Amino acid sequence: MNTARITIAQVATRHSLIWLAAANAVGLWLAASLLWPELGDLVAPLTYGRWMPLHLNWQLYGWCALPLVAALLHWYLDAADPRVVTQARFALGGWSLALLLGGVAWLAGDTSGKLFLDWHGWTRGVLPAAMVGLWAVLAAHTWRRRGSMGRSERLVRGIPLVGLLAVPPLLYVSTGRDYYPAVNPDSGGATGAALLGSTLGIVTLFGLLPFMLGRRRTKPAGWFWVALVASWGMFAGMRHGSVSHHVPGQIIGLGLLLAWVPLLPLYWRRFDWSADSGRWLWAAWAWWLLLVVTGWLTFLPGISERLKFTNGLVAHAHLAMAGLVTAVNALVLHTLGGGLSRRPAFWLWQLGCAVQVGLLLALGWVENATAGALFRSEAWTQAIYGGRLAAGLAMAAASALWLKEAWR
Repeated sequence: MNTARITIAQVATRHSLIWLAAANAVGLWLAASLLWPELGDLVAPLTYGRWMPLHLNWQLYGWCALPLVAALLHWYLDAADPRVVTQARFALGGWSLALLLGGVAWLAGDTSGKLFLDWHGWTRGVLPAAMVGLWAVLAAHTWRRRGSMGRSERLVRGIPLVGLLAVPPLLYVSTGRDYYPAVNPDSGGATGAALLGSTLGIVTLFGLLPFMLGRRRTKPAGWFWVALVASWGMFAGMRHGSVSHHVPGQIIGLGLLLAWVPLLPLYWRRFDWSADSGRWLWAAWAWWLLLVVTGWLTFLPGISERLKFTNGLVAHAHLAMAGLVTAVNALVLHTLGGGLSRRPAFWLWQLGCAVQVGLLLALGWVENATAGALFRSEAWTQAIYGGRLAAGLAMAAASALWLKEAWR
């Protein structure tokens, strides 16, 4: 692989893992605070509520996003350009600076109060500005390379690039206090149409990933895009707005994702992944299976009401971000040459995540009927929180090992 591409992948890996390690450290502090609330007195006035946005947003916009930025840089940048590494460092540095500034504001209590959309006040425009900087770098390289690309390649690269231009203004608008998404009136959570749309967006991204990473297709895979277009068509035909999960169309529509449980792995098997990336592929498929099946089951009437806004919801967020997204992002960085090859760290993360998800889901299942036990810090709830902290320690250790590997 080109030296410039390897350098960019290594820089992107370091940025990604720094935010993963930082978010995990905050997560450990939050888990310890649930066990020993008096710890909060040591860092007053930095309360639990001020630390929480750092854990959530650094995971989402740092660890979950930056490996995809690395894939975009790999796909779009002209590695023969003598300034390419500097420009990639500029794009990645701007993104990390936005995360750092966000952290300062959230600790000061300056947030919108909207989960994962806490960019508020003077920080509202910092991440969109970083996104515009990244887009400008991608667009400049695409423009310079246009003469060497055929018509089909220009379309394949140009259409996503135009779509990316819409992301910064959409993020800016969605963080405003006058904008709220549709809400399920019977649970207070997301609607079936919203969950289907967001997951199909992820499936679309996963469909593009092999091309962005330069993997060679070994078998025909046109059926994937036919199925994806059909799925988006079903999404368009669903009832949108604030619709209850008791409406059969919402349950059936969301159930469409069950068909993608085998389709996505079958599609990825049609590309020539390196032999040593196999465990990340298997991990991604396992977490994908659990995420889709449990996501649909927990949307069903009766089950949704029981788990909504309990630790069961926290379990599902960890299943998505620490399970599926982490496996896919590690696959991305490893394929680009960024490392994450240590087997002990892999198993530390997988086991820690599985234990954390299992404990939180079990606690969420009984939480509505025994909410008082949580507030009284009874022994059995403390034991579960203690197990969660131990699982978090394993995951934090794994991220530290990956960061050490990336810095060699």
